[in-house]
Amino acid sequence: MKLPTVTPADIRRALLLREEIALLDLRYEAGFATGHPLFAANMAADRIEIEAELRLPRKDVAIVLYDDGEGLVETGAERFAALGYTNVSALEGGLKAWRGAGYQMFEDVNSYSKAFGELVEARRHTPSFSADEVAKLIADKANIAILDVRRFDEYATMNIPGSVSVPGAELVLRAGQAAPDPDTTIIVNCAGRTRSIIGTQSLINAGVPNKVRALRNGTIGWTLARHTLNHGADRRGAIGPFEGGPANARDVAYRAGVRRIGASEMAVLLADRDRTLYRFDVRDAEEYATGHLPGFRHYPGGQLVQETDMAAPVRGARIVLSDDKSVRADMTASWLAQMGWEVYVLEGGYDGALEIGPPRVLPKPDPAHRYRRPYEGTDVAEKAMQAYLDWEYGLVEQLRLDGTHGFYVI
Repeated sequence: MKLPTVTPADIRRALLLREEIALLDLRYEAGFATGHPLFAANMAADRIEIEAELRLPRKDVAIVLYDDGEGLVETGAERFAALGYTNVSALEGGLKAWRGAGYQMFEDVNSYSKAFGELVEARRHTPSFSADEVAKLIADKANIAILDVRRFDEYATMNIPGSVSVPGAELVLRAGQAAPDPDTTIIVNCAGRTRSIIGTQSLINAGVPNKVRALRNGTIGWTLARHTLNHGADRRGAIGPFEGGPANARDVAYRAGVRRIGASEMAVLLADRDRTLYRFDVRDAEEYATGHLPGFRHYPGGQLVQETDMAAPVRGARIVLSDDKSVRADMTASWLAQMGWEVYVLEGGYDGALEIGPPRVLPKPDPAHRYRRPYEGTDVAEKAMQAYLDWEYGLVEQLRLDGTHGFYVI
């Protein structure tokens, strides 16, 4: 089939003007991770039928397909056409043309979320402790609380000794219970850097009375410093916000430019067929399963900030978040707004008719096609871990060179 084409300059212009565009890399994730444009999203050609209608809810959204010479674009376009998508084009010259234009290539996955996290640390000087410093505090039985902000399954696989699972967007909601003594130092960790930076800064932004520090480089840094990780932990932080936390979270969202809407404004957004609208419930999976607003997809807030390209591949789209306690939606929205999204928090609605049932989970790709993250599992080579950290350290400069990100930090 004959496809219209757009140039790399056209893509750049659309990004700078905040036009809606889904720039899709049709390679397997392992290939995507070797290098791609900043706001590209991965949708392997053989997963289009599985993923497209969930990740690309508007059938006439501008979709631009590319590969790196593998010949995937025509097949991908045919699959999108079969699903009813009507505005599909190809990146003229593919990834080779993008490189040839002198534009930046970003490695790994969730690259722009990770680059944003590095920018936050650089702008706010987010405080951190080294692995050795944290290990000494543990050995000295210091007054600390270690909060692991990854998904619970990641925490259960390997965790810092004594830590408690409090996934990212839950921090402001649960920190008061996890560390009720304001003299307790809260240490926030993830596997690498991004989620611990965002989590630490979330607590600081929301005015937690405790001293807060990120564990620098997370479980990677812990491993490289020759400290031992625990396995199989199941400690979950209970709900209990610190005094003023929920109100402060709302103020943080306001300062970031988040708008709060009710049912009537929501109806207007739903009626606008010219814009893509993503609706996410940012609570935990158990809460979602017991009752959620119709049309809202489950995506925990911490992971939504970390995996925005996976959740919302249409750059320039609108995002509405729901949360019966508001605080998780407020904190998540504050970060998405700073990442350049038009984001809203829906107020109320939980006293009406709710849908009941577990989150929809997409089938996992073939493990052979998946990029092996250097920060997951327990058998990753130290050389790969260090190379990953070195890559992250350079992301702020890459953002500067790229120039399309539109990020800001409050």
